[in-house]
Amino acid sequence: MKHASRFATLPAWSRRDFLRAAGVAAAGLTLPRALIGCGDGGSDAGMADAAIPLTVDPSRGWWLQNGFEPVFDELSSDALVVTRGHIPRELSGLYVRNGSNPQKADSPHWFFGDGMVHGVRFEAGRAAWYGNRYVRTPLYEQGISFGQPNTPPPIGGNNQSNVSCVYHAGKLLSSGEVGFPYQLDPSDLSTIGPYDFGGQLLTSFTAHPKIDPATGYLHFFGYWFAPPFVTYLVADASGQVIHRQEVPVGASTMMHSFAITERDVVFWDLPVLFDLQAAIRGEIPFGWQPDYGARIGIMPLGGDAAAIRWAEIDPCYVFHEVNAYRDGDDVVLDVCRYDRVFDHGSDLPESNVSLRRWRVDTGGDALHVQDEIVLDRELELPSRDRRIIGRPHRYGWFVTSRNRTDTLDLAGIASMDYRSGRLREWDPGPNRHANEALFVPGGPGEGEGWLLTLVYDRADAASDLCILDPLRVDRGPIAEIRLPRRVPHGFHAAWVPA
Repeated sequence: MKHASRFATLPAWSRRDFLRAAGVAAAGLTLPRALIGCGDGGSDAGMADAAIPLTVDPSRGWWLQNGFEPVFDELSSDALVVTRGHIPRELSGLYVRNGSNPQKADSPHWFFGDGMVHGVRFEAGRAAWYGNRYVRTPLYEQGISFGQPNTPPPIGGNNQSNVSCVYHAGKLLSSGEVGFPYQLDPSDLSTIGPYDFGGQLLTSFTAHPKIDPATGYLHFFGYWFAPPFVTYLVADASGQVIHRQEVPVGASTMMHSFAITERDVVFWDLPVLFDLQAAIRGEIPFGWQPDYGARIGIMPLGGDAAAIRWAEIDPCYVFHEVNAYRDGDDVVLDVCRYDRVFDHGSDLPESNVSLRRWRVDTGGDALHVQDEIVLDRELELPSRDRRIIGRPHRYGWFVTSRNRTDTLDLAGIASMDYRSGRLREWDPGPNRHANEALFVPGGPGEGEGWLLTLVYDRADAASDLCILDPLRVDRGPIAEIRLPRRVPHGFHAAWVPA
C-alpha cells in the first residue's frame, strides 16, 4: 500500500502585514488577532501568535468547554467587519451551518445538544447579515434532551435536528441523526416546522443526503431502531418522493452517511449498534460490536433493494466519505476510516482516522474490495465540489486536528489532490481552530470557487468566517469576517444561492 506524500507550509509574514502592524502600533491601536501573523501566501502562525495552553476540566464533558462551549442567546446583526482581504463580488447567497448547542449546558454527549444554526448572508461582495437561531423542536420547547429520564423516543419531529443542513427544491432543511428534518426560513433562519415530504417520510432522514448533479434528484435514507432498519428514498427535483425501498440489514446500526455514483447507491453496514438499554440509562446509545461484522453494499441508483450486493470488509467505522464514482466495473469510494469507535462507552474515537480508498470490483459473481491507505493522517469532516458528486473527483477538503486524548482539538484546513497525492494545508495558528470547509462554486472547473469555514479564536474568544481559495488553501484566507459573536464548534454547512 502506497502512502501519498506530505507537504508542509512554513509560516510567512508579508512586508505589507509588517508595515500595517508597525503603523497601527505607532498609532497606539491594536490589531485584531485575526490579522496578526496572517502572511500573504503562508500560515497564520505568525510571530505574535503565541500559543495559549488549551486546558480541559475532566469533571465536565469536553463538548461543553473551550470552542465547544454553547451559547444561549439568539441575535441578528448587520455590523460585520472584514478584518482581512476582500470578499469576492461573485459571492452572493446564504452560508448556514448546524451544530449541537444544548440550551442548558448539560448535554450528556456532543451529539445530544439542541440544534442551532448560524448563518451569514453575502450580497455582491458584502457580508450583509449574521444570525443564529435554535431549531424549534419539541425537545427544545420542553427544555429536555436525550439522555435524560423519560425523554420521548426520536419519532417524527421529536429529535434535536443538530447535525446538518441541505437546500433542495427551494427548501432549506436542517437534519439530525434520526427523525424528520425541519424546514427553516432562509430569510432569518426561523423554524417553519418538521418536514415529512408530504407524508412520504415514515422513519428518518439522514444527515447526509446526496443531490445527483445530473438530475437534481435528492437521494436519501434513514436508519431506524426497529424494522425496517434502513429505508432508501428518492425525491425528484421538485421535492416529490418518487421512490422508496427497504434495505435489508441485520440490526439497527449507526449508518451516518452513504454515497452515490451515476449508477449506484453505496451503503456501509458497520459494527456500531444501537443500544436501547444504554439510551434508557442516559448513556451513549451506540456501542462497538465487531462480531456483527462489516460490509459494503451496492445497489442500483433509484432501483430495487433486492438487487443489493454485499462485500465483507474488516471491522471498522466510517462517519464520512469524500465521494464515490464508477471506474468501469469498479466502484471507487474515498472515506475517512476508523479502526473502531464507541468502544467501552468512550465519547472520543479510540483509534486514529486515515484516508482510505475502497475499490469494489462488481464485475464477477461476488464483490471484491481493495482497501488502500491513501494517507495515514487525522483528517475528517470532508467536503467536495458538489457538482461532481457521484463522478470522478480530484479534490477533497478536510479539517486537520492536533493530537489530544481529552478533547477534539480542531486545527486547520487541508486539501487533498487525489491525482497527484499532494496535500496542501492552512494552519491558522495555535490558538485558532477551523471547522468544516464548505465548497461554494465560482467557476466551471472542479475546485473553482471558494471554501467557507468558521474559525474560533481562543485568544479573543471570538469567531471569524474565513474564505479560502480551494486550489490554494496553503496561501491562507483571501478574506476574514469577524462575526458579532463566538460560534461554537459544530458539524455541517450548506449554501443557499441568491
